[in-house]
Formats: sequence, C-alpha cells, structure tokens
Amino acid sequence: MTQEEGSHGEWCNGVAKQRVAVIGSGNWGSVAAKLIASNTLRLKDFHDEVRMWVFEETLQSGEKLSHVINGNNENVKYLPGVKLGKNVVADPDLEHTVNDATMLVFVIPHQFVEGVCKQLVGKVGPHVEAISLIKGMEIRKEGCLMMSSLITRILRINCCVLMGANLASEIAEEKLSEATIGYREDNKAVADKWVRLFRTPYFLVASVQDVEGIELCGTLKNIVAVAAGFVDGLDMGTNTKAAIMRIGLREMRVFSKLMFPSVQDTTFFESCGVADLIVTCWGGRNRKIAEAFARAGGKRSFDELEAELLQGQKLQGVSTAYEVYQVLKHRGWQELFPLFSTVHEICAGLLPPTAIVEQCERTPNFSLVEGSAEYY
Repeated sequence: MTQEEGSHGEWCNGVAKQRVAVIGSGNWGSVAAKLIASNTLRLKDFHDEVRMWVFEETLQSGEKLSHVINGNNENVKYLPGVKLGKNVVADPDLEHTVNDATMLVFVIPHQFVEGVCKQLVGKVGPHVEAISLIKGMEIRKEGCLMMSSLITRILRINCCVLMGANLASEIAEEKLSEATIGYREDNKAVADKWVRLFRTPYFLVASVQDVEGIELCGTLKNIVAVAAGFVDGLDMGTNTKAAIMRIGLREMRVFSKLMFPSVQDTTFFESCGVADLIVTCWGGRNRKIAEAFARAGGKRSFDELEAELLQGQKLQGVSTAYEVYQVLKHRGWQELFPLFSTVHEICAGLLPPTAIVEQCERTPNFSLVEGSAEYY
C-alpha cells in the first residue's frame, strides 16, 4: 500500500498500518475481537482500534446492544462477563465498520454470508485480505461452495480460513486452546500475518496449505456432533459415542477428498480435524440440542429447542446434514455415508433417534464410487 493509498491512516516504517474489522458479534465473533484487540495493541504495524460489526438488537432493558457493548466493553448477550478490550468498538453500520479496513474477519452464520458480502460490494478494496471463521458451507447438488470461496467470488479478495478445537467460552476465559489457519498456494506470507494477529500465549495457531480440507473439517464435524448428541440423549454410553465419532471422522475424510482431491490426509490430524471433532462432540451446541431432541423422543423440533436453549445462537449441524444429504442423494452415495445419511433422516423425522446406532452395522459399499476404497 502506498502512502497515497494509506493517507487516512497511521504509518509504521514507511508502510501504512493495517486496520482490522470483525464482521460478526456472536460469542465466537466477540472472542475473535478480544484475541485480535489484545494483539493490535502490541503490534506496531496495526491500528489499535478493532471495529466489530453488530447486527443491532434491542435488549430487554430497551437499550441497543451496540451501545451496551461500547459502554461496558462487554457483549452482555452473547459473551457476558468477559471484557473485550477497550480498543474494541461495536458498530451497527456494516459499511462504516469496514471503511479503511485492510483485514476483514468474517464470523457470522453461514446462511448470512452471501447477503452481507453483497452489501459490501464496492466498499472493499482489491488489496484487502479476509479470513473466514465460519463453520458452514453452501452445498448444491453438484458439490460444495465453501464460504471462503463465496467471499472471494463476491468481493474479489483473497480469503484464508481459521478452524479448530476452540469453544468460544473457554477461549474467552483464556484457557489453552489451539486453531489451524488454512491458506492457498503463494499465500504463506498472508497466513503468517493472520497467525500474528490471532496467536496469544493461550491461543496457539498453526498454518496449513489446505483451505478446503480445513474448512470442510469445520463444517462436517457438526453433523457428527449431532450424532454424538443423539447417543448422549439415549444414554448409550462412551463406547458407542467413540464408535460414532470414529465412523464420523472416516466419513468426513472420504467426503472431503471426493469433493476436493487436493485435501491432505494430515489436515485431519490438525486442531481443525480430530481435535475439533472431539471438542464439538463433547461440548458444542449441536451436541447439546441433539441430546435434548433425543431425550424428547424426537417430539420437539430443532427450531423450538434452538430458540429455548441457545439464546440467539444458531444451530449448524441440522442444516448441514440436510445439505450434505442432497449431494449424497444426487450422486447415489447414501450407502457410502451411512452416518451422514442417518443423521439427516433422524433430523427430518424419517427415522427415530435410536436409528443412530444401527448404521454402525452397515458396511459402506466401496464399489459405488470408483476409487473410494483408497480413502478408507
């Protein structure tokens, strides 16, 4: 960036300082802002201020959420009791949030990404870098459209990804956690910049050249977590849950490699892979709601349980299971992915929650997809 391009900003060693904006203010978005803000204060090549876009809400007190965040330095609805850092500024104006920003952090529910990005067309320069913390994807019958690709397609900017075994509430409490940043070929320097921005003594970050593998891990593990929740709700025990998780990891790997042959096996051993699967199947929101669904015998809807138990947060696993199932059905792969198929069928009311263990006895038919056996 030239001095003319950065004339509205501060400078460090002749280079315009980077300005970071976080698009999203749920619990994970608030934690991301907290992590980043702690680093921008000490990194001389970044502006101290971190703007965080807030989808404005009126609290029960009658106050606007953004005003309360800025007044208390705390997201009282989605991350109560945690100070975000005095340099985090909540902004309900999306365009103003990204104004002059050179690094954008996307952390909103995946179903809102396209609409938000379309609002930003023409408001984001071509040299801006983005990173997606969004665990979801847009799935069409012909395949998967990753959120990083959607952001790049609409805004015409490069987009890395960050996924990992990181429950937001524990990171907010500064308990040791780790994550994986994915980047594309020739973008290692950009990935290193993101690592500097996120890494703290309690949040360890590694980078891997495998955007699709990392992003698919972060998405597909939510389906497995729903299955794990069914097991918990039916009191089937730890052995059964471990079996479900192993089968789920196998299906995650096969599906990912069939969709994107470039996906690396080693990615599944990073924080974004097996570690994220473990933590989500034990402590995530998808597991929690699926457990409640199973305990109710499938008689209460996921929408009802989400509204009651998640306090405004969104469930991802049910919609992802549906979307993945459309791909499996379109390609005739249901028998190759018995766990993914069964989770969708239970969520859709076609099978009872107890059906989750029956798929353990089903052996995938490798001949359905040429070359698929090599992934098992």
